[in-house]
Amino acid sequence: MSPPLVAGTAFMLALVVSAVLTPAVRRWAVKTGRMARPREDRWHARPTALFGGVAIWAAFLVAAGLAVGLRLEAGLGEHYGPLLLGASLMFAVGLADDLRDLSPQAKLVCQVVIAALLVFFGFKINWFTSYTLNTFLTVFWIVGITNAFNLLDNMDGLAAGIAVISAVFLAFIGVAAGGWGAVNGHFLILAAFTGAVLGFLVYNFQPASIFMGDCGSLFIGVVLAALTTRHELFQSRHLLAVLFVPVLVLCLPILDMGFVSVMRTLFGRSIAQGGRDHSSHRLVAIGLPERKAVLTLYLFSVLGGAVAAVGALYPVTFFAAGLGLFALFAVFFWLHLAQVRVYPQESRTIVERHPALTSFWVAFTYKKRVLEVLLDVGLVSFGYWLSYFLRFEGRDYVLAFPLFLKTLPVVLVASLSAYLVFGIYRGVWRYTSVADLLTYLKAVTSAVVLGIIAIVFLYRFQDFSRTVFVIFWGVSLFFLGGSRLSFRILSESLRRNAVANGRRVLIYGAGDKGELALREILNNPLLGMTPVGFIDDDERKHRKRIQGYKVFGGRDRLCDIATRYAVNELVVATDKLRPENLKAAGAVCRDLGLALKSLELSIR
Repeated sequence: MSPPLVAGTAFMLALVVSAVLTPAVRRWAVKTGRMARPREDRWHARPTALFGGVAIWAAFLVAAGLAVGLRLEAGLGEHYGPLLLGASLMFAVGLADDLRDLSPQAKLVCQVVIAALLVFFGFKINWFTSYTLNTFLTVFWIVGITNAFNLLDNMDGLAAGIAVISAVFLAFIGVAAGGWGAVNGHFLILAAFTGAVLGFLVYNFQPASIFMGDCGSLFIGVVLAALTTRHELFQSRHLLAVLFVPVLVLCLPILDMGFVSVMRTLFGRSIAQGGRDHSSHRLVAIGLPERKAVLTLYLFSVLGGAVAAVGALYPVTFFAAGLGLFALFAVFFWLHLAQVRVYPQESRTIVERHPALTSFWVAFTYKKRVLEVLLDVGLVSFGYWLSYFLRFEGRDYVLAFPLFLKTLPVVLVASLSAYLVFGIYRGVWRYTSVADLLTYLKAVTSAVVLGIIAIVFLYRFQDFSRTVFVIFWGVSLFFLGGSRLSFRILSESLRRNAVANGRRVLIYGAGDKGELALREILNNPLLGMTPVGFIDDDERKHRKRIQGYKVFGGRDRLCDIATRYAVNELVVATDKLRPENLKAAGAVCRDLGLALKSLELSIR
């Protein structure tokens, strides 16, 4: 049988077995009371069957074990038999934890022993010349990824979906980079694994009827961690890909685990305890439905896998560009999520609990804006390099790279000086406006011109490309404006979510005063109001939108709109309303039981 046919057979067998076993395990769990009960530190709101990991493990073992037993691939048992053993032992550890609640110390000891066993049988990272260092690093990698998937199993379909995405990219990279001859067994094992997890995911996607439990999350974590240590997977010619491709394929569980660990430590909470503070939970807190939050994290994992594929298949310059852009995206993504308040209102960070640290932090981050400057140093440096990369390719890029290194300090000084002169570091990011964008345009233009003048003075612009600086101007404007606007977009989302459950308010007046009323409602959660939209007697404004809220029509539609959108209050926010129109609107409010209010402005 050809390798694709063998792998396809293993995939279908695992998929069918998993899809049949999962509902059977669910019925058994419900009958015996093996249920995950809702708790304050857990996300689910109703009792849900546990032990879905049993179906995943059994389906994988049937498909992969059959392939090993029938010797469908030469050397498959020798190379991957230990993986089946190690994964089964990790499954047993998770099963024991689901049944008896093992202590974190006991679980960690078992995980280290299993990881050491896998290293003994050849599942080992070979990044360094030191055998000892590679051994310790591999054990740390396997244990870390295993626990990362355990932590990631915090929302319906999240851990299973990310596992499928990771496995697909591992298979694709292995075949594309090494060819069928090098990865026959690897591809077969991944096919069986993907089928087993996918069969379970059908029942685990939101709304989930069964959870995988620790036996499932630890099992999928150790399988993926072990498979990323196989050297035949990465036939890349450059070290950067060898180091980062495995990390990128598994970027979501790694970043989520790191993020949660940092945030819990910052707020003085135990890393081992459960909680609704993961990336998925924060996306829901921003306002995304649960299913969209999971799909968003799926997309992030796909992006990481795509960058990993570039690293495995293309030259280092392409990979470096993709890795840099992905890293910037990840930094801003998790900086946004860090601002979401998920802990109790009285919770304070380590900095807030220690006056000395508070004083230092304020001086460091607010007075000197050091972090903002450091971010711009990174953005300017990466943007200048990206400009050279986009302008030159292949051998031309190699020849031009010394020019980039020689002039990078000049460009950095010119850019930061211009940003300082134009007051970039005096702005508040969450209040970024069109006026600020004009300031950014002036600052970036001045920075590029100043840099060119300095290079002409120092090097007479000999051998330099004018196109590089045109590209650099556009990239710098995008980075500077995008970094600041991203926080404005996030703060808007947070404010809209904060008022989502208030009294539903319709605003009468779609002019400046109406827009001011909308901003006050969004910025002041204490009002307890949720804006629905606008009405206005000016027909030219009908069907237009103000900050995303629709102008439904005029006063004649007030009754229909109030009924359709369950409006509780009408806020009059215009000085141009005729007395007879106001009287008519008041009559409608009395008939419908709506509260009638007006926006009053005064400066004293």
